[in-house]
Amino acid sequence: MKNFTHTVRACFVGYITQAIVNNFLPLLFLTLQSSFDLGLSKITALITVNFCVQLFVDLISVTFIDKIGYRAGIVAAHFFAAAGLVGLYAFPKLFPAPYPAILSAVVLYAIGGGLLEVLVSPIVEACPTEHKEKTMSMLHSFYCWGQMSVVLLSTLFFHFAGIDNWGILAILWALIPACNGLIFLKVPIAPLLAEHEQSFSIAELFCQKLFWILMLLMMCAGASELAVSQWASAFAERGLGVSKMAGDLAGPMFFALMMGISRLIYGKYGDKLDLKKFMKYSLVLCISAYLLTSLSPIPVLGLIGCGICGFSVGILWPGTFSLAAATLRRGGTAMFALLALAGDVGCSLGPTLVGTVSDHFSGELSYGILSAVIFPIVLLTTLCCFHSKERG
Repeated sequence: MKNFTHTVRACFVGYITQAIVNNFLPLLFLTLQSSFDLGLSKITALITVNFCVQLFVDLISVTFIDKIGYRAGIVAAHFFAAAGLVGLYAFPKLFPAPYPAILSAVVLYAIGGGLLEVLVSPIVEACPTEHKEKTMSMLHSFYCWGQMSVVLLSTLFFHFAGIDNWGILAILWALIPACNGLIFLKVPIAPLLAEHEQSFSIAELFCQKLFWILMLLMMCAGASELAVSQWASAFAERGLGVSKMAGDLAGPMFFALMMGISRLIYGKYGDKLDLKKFMKYSLVLCISAYLLTSLSPIPVLGLIGCGICGFSVGILWPGTFSLAAATLRRGGTAMFALLALAGDVGCSLGPTLVGTVSDHFSGELSYGILSAVIFPIVLLTTLCCFHSKERG
């Protein structure tokens, strides 16, 4: 496999794995809550632990990724993800209590998710392709298609095989990272920088003011996206009073579809669009979507707001990576790892804030989603500062 096309395609599947890691268990939130008598705070903790472990991996990966190499890291990422997904089924049979068993499996696949977040984007960035911003957006669109596949296929499985057999489905999902890990043993992987180029050290990165602005951008991008997507299924079920199957289709799948369309548009026409303007317009739309979702007295309009939110946040994460790669060319692995760290901090903060505020208001999710509008507001302000700083 000497063609880098195979590498890019394997990275696409890597983001499908990331989608499985982040979106399979949230489909079971209400099921776990009723089956194991878990409070909303413990369910929220599953999200928090997932992304806290991912951000810890992001942080420590700065110290070892360049030493072990991209290939070893990306293969390990896939096998950790596979082991964690299998553990969702196996560990509750081995542990005396189900909640610690589920948490242990979450930790395992979160390690894989953290490594994927650090490695997939720089591997694609290093591939000798044209229009890297378009490729980056297309790459991240596969997270959306993966999320849609997880929701649709899982929902169909639950419908025909029964929700009680969710452990079997977890094993089936584990086959994807297991197989893709084997593919990464063969595909070519290019270095991120040319031989004569020296990447920034961590200390040098910290001295770059643009780097800190990018970190804040990334944190708010993760929070803006996950604050709605992680609770979309529960929001649809409770707000619309529909079944779990309808809630999964109407909530997270609709969100993922709209987010994927946004990334696909930029992936196809990004060379004709101004990235910063596209991000600013998207953020204005995102703020409006948050307000519609949380304040609308009509549940269907709230659901439409979820979909609009998905479209509006689509460009934020890949767009920030592209801005970083273009403005700090010598950022190297450390920059991508630290940006992934900031993004995962946001991915933890967003859903946690929604869950905590909702719990305070007797489980009313609209209050939690309204509180999270602070993230796109801060992101829009920070993006304007980035533009001014870059021109200055």
